[in-house]
Amino acid sequence: MFASLIRRKSPAPAQSETDAAFESTTVSLSTAVPRPAERRDDERIPAMLRVGKMVDAGGNQQLMRVKNMSAGGVMAIVTHVPPVGEPVRIEVSSQKIPGSIVWTREDMVGVKFDQNVDLGELLAGRKPRLGFRPRPPRLEIACKASVKVGKVYYTVDVHDISLGGMKVEPIEEYCVGKKVIVVVESLRPIKGEVRWYSDRKAGIVFDKALDFDELSEWVGKRLELASLKAAYRNN
Repeated sequence: MFASLIRRKSPAPAQSETDAAFESTTVSLSTAVPRPAERRDDERIPAMLRVGKMVDAGGNQQLMRVKNMSAGGVMAIVTHVPPVGEPVRIEVSSQKIPGSIVWTREDMVGVKFDQNVDLGELLAGRKPRLGFRPRPPRLEIACKASVKVGKVYYTVDVHDISLGGMKVEPIEEYCVGKKVIVVVESLRPIKGEVRWYSDRKAGIVFDKALDFDELSEWVGKRLELASLKAAYRNN
């Protein structure tokens, strides 16, 4: 089933290795864990698995840029690099895949999946459907935010946040369809719209998606702060 996909692949434009990692992802038909600067003889399929989520053994979550992916593992760019050997969970295309860190290099990591994944199923999950927009991976990070609806301000708890939106509580039902401005700890004000409401919880879709680096840096600082607090408690 991959033959037609392979025939349709097009050469990537000339750019630096770092830029390429942020523009496209390569899916390999191999079961080996991808590694930096390796030359592969097997066919590779360009895909759109650009942004995923990594959850470490402590439950800490962060976004990642997927540079290379095979049936056996993934090579990704992250903000907070876990140590080699640490078990992690990778989330791409709404699939949660357990694995472990097998190599690191600066801000890149190689993750070996506990079991080989079905690439056909993984790629099929990315096919666009009429009226369906793939949802960016959500980070379940608890923090406070201020939501301005007209002249009214709500102080809310953030349940999760992604590049494209967030879920907050509490808020009122009349806010559905209203334009809002959200201010989250240490993030710039974000314009959006309340799209849904249920039991005082609301989903806000951003007018313009957050920049990957901006959100990743914000998450990275929270991880560093959490690590410092944990170290202080243990001393």
